[in-house]
Amino acid sequence: MISLSPTIKGLITAILMITASVLIFNGQGSFENNLQYITYGLYIGGIVWTLVSYSHKEVLKTFKTYFTEGFKCFIVITFLMVIFTVGFLKTNPGMREEMAQNYRTELIKKGDKTPAEIDSMVIQAKEYYVTMVASMTIFGYLLIGAATTIIFSLILLLRNKKSSFEQMSSFKSDQQL
Repeated sequence: MISLSPTIKGLITAILMITASVLIFNGQGSFENNLQYITYGLYIGGIVWTLVSYSHKEVLKTFKTYFTEGFKCFIVITFLMVIFTVGFLKTNPGMREEMAQNYRTELIKKGDKTPAEIDSMVIQAKEYYVTMVASMTIFGYLLIGAATTIIFSLILLLRNKKSSFEQMSSFKSDQQL
């Protein structure tokens, strides 16, 4: 069986996530739908795949070693998803224009800004749109990746400790016979 590194698993997962994102966007015309959760499922699945594979290795397993394995996976995914997001936004300027229209409508509805202030705010929002979305992408993927890694590292660590305890208990009872 081929043993893939966490980095390669992250690369494979990111490619699947990007493919799913493109298919969802092309099929639905936007990312504003529940199908986008497929990419998050793939993300979590890639991290869990990495951690479960590590749990089967014959090495000393601590929370630190589990987290390190998960981190190696989710940092690659985060990096590639940010590159994809920035590239996608740069090649689809219609998304920036749609955001600007929605923002303008929202500001007009509030009614507490002059037309000149609204124009200025919309121009500024358009200028920082890609940076804002990229920042949110980084933060979101790092948060989800860290949380997933922490949760599943603890689950696998506790499961391994429990099975080790059961093995020791059965070994002691075998010795008493």
